Amino acid sequence: MLGEGYVAGTSPLHRARPLWKLLGLIVLCTMLFVGPAWPALALGGAAVAAGFALARLPPIHAARALRPLAWILALLFAVQLWLSGWALAAFAVLRFAVLILAATLVTLTTRSSEFVDGILALLAPAPAWVPKARIALAISLALRFLPMVRDMLEQIRQAQAARGLERNLIALSVPLLLRALKSADDISAAIYARSFDEAD
Repeated sequence: MLGEGYVAGTSPLHRARPLWKLLGLIVLCTMLFVGPAWPALALGGAAVAAGFALARLPPIHAARALRPLAWILALLFAVQLWLSGWALAAFAVLRFAVLILAATLVTLTTRSSEFVDGILALLAPAPAWVPKARIALAISLALRFLPMVRDMLEQIRQAQAARGLERNLIALSVPLLLRALKSADDISAAIYARSFDEAD
């Protein structure tokens, strides 16, 4: 999930079971894609805003989550504007922003170990042959990898801006891809070093 990582707190959202937070995120994402477009977006945005208030997180956390993705939001808006017009372009950008902020909210209020516990709880009804622990670890790592990619993108953007290349998509995407692959290899090596291999 996107965001800065866990922020310690004692709010009701921090104390909530990770299972309920993950279920809430799933419900919100589903509503945004299958519900009535603008009403669902308004309800989702209000829910996320209420969540940040309940978690006692200042707006700066939302800004930090969205700022590195500004160019993606701008590109999404431009493509949708060209294909579908102003209304759908604005809707697509706002929906994407709400999704990012919802995922960020869960990340900010949930420890890494709690992610695994929550995912295991979600997988509890699955048959015994399903490798629940491995799936939970994989999903947890994937969710935690996204903030790393976001931070990489921000660092690369700042470095390329100093060279006058902040608007060069290739100058941003190629270093990001290489650094993301290197980080993925490092994570894989760490998992292997802990003996979480094919035999588990």
